[in-house]
Amino acid sequence: MTELADAVLPLIRTRADLHRWSTANAHGRQLHEAVGLLENAAGVQDPTIVLTVTQKAIASAVAVIRRADDSSGIIGSAIRSLLGLHADLTRAAKPPATKLVAWMIAFQFDGKQDFFEIDPVAYAPALGEQGLALYRSKLDEIAAGLSPQQPGAPWWGGADSHTRFTLEWNARRLAVVDRDVDAVIRTHARDRKVAAWLEDTAEALAEIGQIELAIDWARQATDFDRGHQSQKAGDYWCRLLAEHRPDELLEARLEVFRRWPSSTSAARLWDASGDHWPQYRDEVFERLADRPRDAVVFALLPLKDVQLAWNLAHSHGLRDPDVWELVIRDYEAIDPLAVLPVLTELVEAALEQTGAQHYKLAAKRLTRMRRLAAGTDKAPDVDAFIAELRETHRRRPRLQQEFDRARLP
Repeated sequence: MTELADAVLPLIRTRADLHRWSTANAHGRQLHEAVGLLENAAGVQDPTIVLTVTQKAIASAVAVIRRADDSSGIIGSAIRSLLGLHADLTRAAKPPATKLVAWMIAFQFDGKQDFFEIDPVAYAPALGEQGLALYRSKLDEIAAGLSPQQPGAPWWGGADSHTRFTLEWNARRLAVVDRDVDAVIRTHARDRKVAAWLEDTAEALAEIGQIELAIDWARQATDFDRGHQSQKAGDYWCRLLAEHRPDELLEARLEVFRRWPSSTSAARLWDASGDHWPQYRDEVFERLADRPRDAVVFALLPLKDVQLAWNLAHSHGLRDPDVWELVIRDYEAIDPLAVLPVLTELVEAALEQTGAQHYKLAAKRLTRMRRLAAGTDKAPDVDAFIAELRETHRRRPRLQQEFDRARLP
């Protein structure tokens, strides 16, 4: 064991019970420390040694995650970092292609894990032409050993489902390695029945420098339907236009907003419109009229128009306490007494439910009300409201306790 291995591997290997969420999270943070040590060593120490230790670290980390509650994703994130580092190190260490191919095949197909993919594109420089040819031949051998698949049967339906998925993943990434447009479209778009597959095609085409085709496929994904996958594709389409055809961006942002009106799409339209914003303003707020939350958030955050947000919150009947909190936060600097009626409603809404968290929230808002009303003719009204709440909820001892902790009258 090298000095680097002695420092890194004990941070990863453990006999602790990682089925406990808190213990798994703590160990996950240790894994990230190990990743940091390896990243610091890369480029400084012998890359062959760093690669070897990284490979051992991956094996140990995979063994750890198989018996851990990684619902927070901390351990998985560390492993993905290790895999990215491993691919980077192969370019500097230049391991024998036969050994690298053997590791890549084993990691994906030996049955020890089915959580993570590796990217042949990242390994292609280290593999070279001969290594890639060997890698493809190994994949072909695995594919030849699969049982026949019934026509029309989904890939996830049989015992070979993970193997089939991994082979398909490799086919897509190897099409990118080859920079083969037809293969990219065939492997990514598949039967063209899912919007996300069309976006995948666009992303792969952009990766190989086929920008015009990428924009076209991103547009197809956007136009596929009105679902969330097409909405996501619409944003990718706009990002491609922003980078490569900026003159077309504004029209695209307007189209995306009209199809999926929200505070987010409105903000992106506003950002793209620049000096032309006034000609779109009325349409944006008309389309957001039946979405009070989006209308208020858009006015308050991107536009930073506090008065408009306040007016819209009232005229549109905003019902979201979290958004009201944002509006009050900014509007109290303009008219502190005007926010008191809204805070009153929020306190009453909080106390429609029982529980310490609701009582604490009500107490916090009441304290705020007293601060805003201090020294004004509204101060007695606020104290009277608190007294009324204490009486109304006199059989809630935890509420009384939280009010006392907040030093409410």
